[in-house]
Amino acid sequence: MKPINIPNLLTLIRILLIPLIVFIFYLPIQHAGMISAILFAVAGITDWFDGYLARRLNQTSSLGAFLDPVADKLMVAVVLVMVVERFGSLWIALPAMIIIGREITISALREWMAQVGSSAKVKVSYLGKVKTTVQMFALFFLLYEEPLPLVGDFNRLFSGTTLGILLLVVAAVLTFWSMLNYIQSAISE
Repeated sequence: MKPINIPNLLTLIRILLIPLIVFIFYLPIQHAGMISAILFAVAGITDWFDGYLARRLNQTSSLGAFLDPVADKLMVAVVLVMVVERFGSLWIALPAMIIIGREITISALREWMAQVGSSAKVKVSYLGKVKTTVQMFALFFLLYEEPLPLVGDFNRLFSGTTLGILLLVVAAVLTFWSMLNYIQSAISE
């Protein structure tokens, strides 16, 4: 058995941070949201670093190729469920349904395309990366739940929650758009 490499270790850390984020978010302590948001940000940063290091150190692996998207999807789905529960708003629930539904659809599409020998048609796109980035920022702000350190009336207009909801709606639009692109690529033989 090969020893685990640094990129895969970072991915495993991201997976292990998920229950910690959940646990802290629900603790009845001051700044629980901010602490869980910071842990979520750390997990998000490991997502960038694991891919970068895998390429840079020539440590790409089939385990990493499998684990990385699983870690991302787990993290996003778990945090989406938490914020839907916390806020109970259509403006959060509907984007969450679109995002989770897209992930299930694209995972199934990728599996099917791999079976028919056309997996290259559903590789990660630039739009998918932008969508993921917007999602991560949206979820960070929705977890954060503290006033943003802005000057004057901007604090009232752009609370972390308001910014998070706005970014989540944008992420849902990008999510739906990227799903349509993947489906179109898959069916255009």
